[in-house]
Amino acid sequence: MNRPLTNWHTHAKESLTPGQRAADRLRNWMGSWAFIGGFVGVMIAWAVINTTSLRWDPYPYILLNLFLSMLAGLQGAILLIAAKRQDAIAAALAQHDFETNRAAKIEIEELMAVNRRQLEYIQLLCVQHGIRPEQDAGTP
Repeated sequence: MNRPLTNWHTHAKESLTPGQRAADRLRNWMGSWAFIGGFVGVMIAWAVINTTSLRWDPYPYILLNLFLSMLAGLQGAILLIAAKRQDAIAAALAQHDFETNRAAKIEIEELMAVNRRQLEYIQLLCVQHGIRPEQDAGTP
């Protein structure tokens, strides 16, 4: 039986499509404090500019609401793509863990068989040399 990959993450990252990489980058960026701070800053600037000087979108900021709705729709789609990828990663990791455990089980069973044979050989040697197996190795 072949042993599973030792570093699953490296192999998985190499097989990502450009769309999957973009979804991961966007998810990580949208979930950052920098994005939240910038987003709040843009909304405050929008409100200040539209109440004081230019007024291209006067209160109740209908254009801003439109942009926020579009952003929410895009964020929802991006988050769903990223969540779908996370599910695929979790399934692949579970399969990798299963394969690793199965390989380890086979190796442990082989080692136990070797250990049993060694114990049989030791008992045979003890019988041949007239040593009782239950005696300590240091006492005659």
